[in-house]
Amino acid sequence: MIKILLANAEAMHQLGIYLGKSLDAPSILLLEGDLGAGKTTLVQGIGKGLDITEPIVSPTFTLINEYTEGRIPLYHLDLYRLTTPEVANLNLDTYWEGIEFTPGIVAIEWAERMPYKPDRYISLYLTHTDEDSRQIEIVLFNCTLPQTILDFCQ
Repeated sequence: MIKILLANAEAMHQLGIYLGKSLDAPSILLLEGDLGAGKTTLVQGIGKGLDITEPIVSPTFTLINEYTEGRIPLYHLDLYRLTTPEVANLNLDTYWEGIEFTPGIVAIEWAERMPYKPDRYISLYLTHTDEDSRQIEIVLFNCTLPQTILDFCQ
């Protein structure tokens, strides 16, 4: 497990940029944490790191936003409004298996609502440490982080 303390939203955004520039396809990021912990801010940074120019917005009501014009595609999912059985009906595995969608980065907010997980993924748990700062706990499941991300974390 890697723990990172980020001073503010800009630092969260910068971590996202590093992830977007460093991760290859397919990469699955499972994001968990309270409302306002910075999940969408992190994904916005990932989009910038992938050279996506359109605004990255929370897919709370659309469930899935697909951004395909960057270095690799970004699939941004938000499961906040769904129950676990509803999530099961989404067939999320089609995003990371590369069968129906071009492989890219799959960032899933509220991933704790998933009834199943991919074979390999990066789990990021975001928490408030005070009004501005956040802590991220990163756990790797059958994958590694690029050295540039490890350098950022130190």
